[in-house]
Amino acid sequence: MRKEHSNIKSWTQIKDDVYGKKGSLRRDELEREVETLKIGILIRQARESKKMTQEELGKMISKKRTYISRVENDGSNINLKTLYDIVEKGLGGKVNIAIEI
Repeated sequence: MRKEHSNIKSWTQIKDDVYGKKGSLRRDELEREVETLKIGILIRQARESKKMTQEELGKMISKKRTYISRVENDGSNINLKTLYDIVEKGLGGKVNIAIEI
């Protein structure tokens, strides 16, 4: 018979315990940070799938390689115009943004 592990928590339970429930200031800050990291990861994955270097992408949108690197590692310093430039001009993709109220 298999022993159940009652002390194992889900990622949601851990976030609730450490950062508070959804809607709390600290938890909302965590969720925003995660979303900005996801933007950087998605941009990197798209660039790599196109077999482009950061330098090549930067040249296409008139930005330096170091800027592209910063965006890929921390998407929080990107404005919407630059996000559209990177995705649409540089990568040939489309940006979809949703707002939840």
